Amino acid sequence: MITVSTDKNKLNVPFIQNFLKDVYWAAGRTIEEVQTTTDNSFCFGIYLDDNQIGFCRVITDYVVFAYVMDVFIIEQHRGKGYSSILIENMMNELTLKGVKIWRLATFDAHFLYKKFGFNALAHPEKMMEKIIK
Repeated sequence: MITVSTDKNKLNVPFIQNFLKDVYWAAGRTIEEVQTTTDNSFCFGIYLDDNQIGFCRVITDYVVFAYVMDVFIIEQHRGKGYSSILIENMMNELTLKGVKIWRLATFDAHFLYKKFGFNALAHPEKMMEKIIK
């Protein structure tokens, strides 16, 4: 049975870190960094028979802005619709219903997010970033 939970006590932080440390967007992230990011985000775990198989988190002020990060389903459970279930639960979360602007960055999952109304930036020339390495 698939369930999605926002209970941070259910999150398996070592599992999350083990996945993230090897992906392009979070390579090298330490367990301490993952713990800090989960402590300071609105998190979703997805579970198959109570075993965590995926994760995502939202950085938000709960009114104006939300940024989606670290979305994943482990490889052996991909292609079964679980990422859609995870994102659907995130977008329908009552605590986040008032958020007006949602953003995310993806290299290869545009097809997933388009199903939930995400599009390319309307005015990318207005966006700026600062990256500290």
